[in-house]
Amino acid sequence: MLLHINPACLFQLLHGFPPWIMPTDGNLGGKNVQMGKPGHREGATMHVKKYLLKCLHRLQKGPGYTYKELLVWYCDNTNTHGPKRIICEGPKKKAMWFLLTLLFTALVCWQWGNFIRTYLSWEVSVSLSVGFKTMDFPAVTICNASPFKYSKVKHLLKDLDELMEAVLERILAPELSHANATRTLNSSIWNHTPLVLIDERNPHHPVILDLFGDNHNGLTNSSASEKICNAHGCKMAMRLCSLNGTQCTFRNFTSATQAVTEWYSLQATNIFAQVPHQELVEMSYPGEQMILACLFGAEPCNYRNFTSIFYPHYGNCYIFNWGMTEKALPSANPGTEFGLKLILDIGQEDYVPFLTSTAGVRLMLHEQRSYPFIRDEGIYAMSGTETSIGVLVDKLQRMGEPYSPCTVNGSEVPVQNFYSDYNTTYSIQACLRSCFQDHMIHSCKCGHYLYPLPRGEKYCNNRDFPDWAHCYSDLQMSVAQRETCIGMCKESCNDTQYKMTISMADWPSEASEDWIFHVLSQERDQSTNITLSRKGIVKLNIYFQEFNYRTIEESAANNLVWLLSNLGGQFGFWMGGSVLCLIEFGEIIIDFVWITIINLVALAKSLRQRRAQASYSGPPPTVAELVEAHTNFGFQPDTAPRSPNTGPYPNEQALPIPGTPPPNYDSLRLQPLDVIESDSEGDAI
Repeated sequence: MLLHINPACLFQLLHGFPPWIMPTDGNLGGKNVQMGKPGHREGATMHVKKYLLKCLHRLQKGPGYTYKELLVWYCDNTNTHGPKRIICEGPKKKAMWFLLTLLFTALVCWQWGNFIRTYLSWEVSVSLSVGFKTMDFPAVTICNASPFKYSKVKHLLKDLDELMEAVLERILAPELSHANATRTLNSSIWNHTPLVLIDERNPHHPVILDLFGDNHNGLTNSSASEKICNAHGCKMAMRLCSLNGTQCTFRNFTSATQAVTEWYSLQATNIFAQVPHQELVEMSYPGEQMILACLFGAEPCNYRNFTSIFYPHYGNCYIFNWGMTEKALPSANPGTEFGLKLILDIGQEDYVPFLTSTAGVRLMLHEQRSYPFIRDEGIYAMSGTETSIGVLVDKLQRMGEPYSPCTVNGSEVPVQNFYSDYNTTYSIQACLRSCFQDHMIHSCKCGHYLYPLPRGEKYCNNRDFPDWAHCYSDLQMSVAQRETCIGMCKESCNDTQYKMTISMADWPSEASEDWIFHVLSQERDQSTNITLSRKGIVKLNIYFQEFNYRTIEESAANNLVWLLSNLGGQFGFWMGGSVLCLIEFGEIIIDFVWITIINLVALAKSLRQRRAQASYSGPPPTVAELVEAHTNFGFQPDTAPRSPNTGPYPNEQALPIPGTPPPNYDSLRLQPLDVIESDSEGDAI
């Protein structure tokens, strides 16, 4: 350790005075100073003086060994066994022990590298534990399979439905559709994303035909398209174009059912994206019509106990026991009698015919404070059945960085959460969809209708963004976009999953359907006429099977104690060493570095002195010559070499007038006072 000492204090210590006593004539700065008593102060001063002199001498000369002496000293004093035998044994055994020590050192380093690499891999072990306690009831989200009532959106879908009917006629009965070709259709909808026929019987030259007879490959006869469509190998595709139709791609389908369904859904998305949000809510199924009966345990409930959100795929959805600020409802006991019982009216007779081909209720169980991504994680319940859902709870607890790439609240995820307006917790589904919407806005200059929209942006539609469908299709099929979003988003460190056991039975039975439909119809419509049927009724029972819950928790597979134990075990087994041996090795490395620094400093000083001596052609002038040159301006030093046979004045000039010679100032040269002190406690010389 280098000591920073005040030069004045050091000067006093070197001359025998402590820093708090100044040797003056008794007057310091106009004040009388009384000297300290000789005694223990002088002893302490001498002790400090000797200690500082020893420290300075040690710093000046370094460890005091050459490299060879340092190695010999280490091998003779270390606690490891191999180096000692290298010093003590004869020449042959020295070589043998040197090779063995080198071999085992390499083996220890290899083992240490493996253990450190295993530790830095941050592997985890998973433990499963089972607990029993009273649990909070999960949030339950229910949605109708149809997002809108057809009676309320029929005016918006009029042109699209007529075009869809014409497409189906063209596919199913080409001859009849050719006879009804005089019907006027909205060509603007069709021209943006038309359906085409692709004949792939010749893979090197596929034939592409417009579904209504416009040929783009030299064929103008509509009967040719009919033959191609009826022939084997004819497939349907959507043509998606951009840049005013100059750049087109085709999205192929293996079935005409898939083709027309996807095409209609894309066109409907374009229409609904231009409708205000409040109008879309009013066109969907209201809660008072959908939720006919509700019972939670022994307590009755109704649609007012549900929170309504608008989900673009399913319209109005209703969530029971949901909210960040509300307290979750506890479940009193496991079993059907203590769960949630619902009777729902899906109104299947008013479904949008071409938009929804599935009838039933979409439902999902999730945490109370999480957003329901019901399209990806939900299940269907059939109409005309009683669906019983038994719930088991799994709690996942991940360790986080660096063991698991997870996040607690999503604050460190570099993706703006577009679902934050719902005041819900972070989830990887919200991150992935927000990431896709962000890419959509940057690539297509508009947002997709199915995802939340940030402020200041618009939803995509054919009127304002004619090329959006082509851009959306490319982005949806892009592998790079998916990998980018997956790399940016992280899983949640704490998650709860609800495992469901589903069973179904016909409801109501044939013996009881008459009175049940009478009662439900009267409660809904205040009429004795039966207005409900088996096609529109769904009954749900949601309950805990048991209060046992499973906790799946991660823990570090290799912790620091494991690492140190293995490192010490390998070092002790192969080298017979311990932690103190490592400290000794570190000490000798420090001494090596210190000796190297002192040698480099000495080398630099010697080089500097050599350069200074090389700048003069002869020996440096003496003090007498410098004084003479200063007082006599005509003085020139005799720099010419003199031979022994030549006199002091070779040109036989007159002898100088004798006078008083100048003093010999060479005798006044100051010699440095070398302070020599040994490593012992002896006095300084």
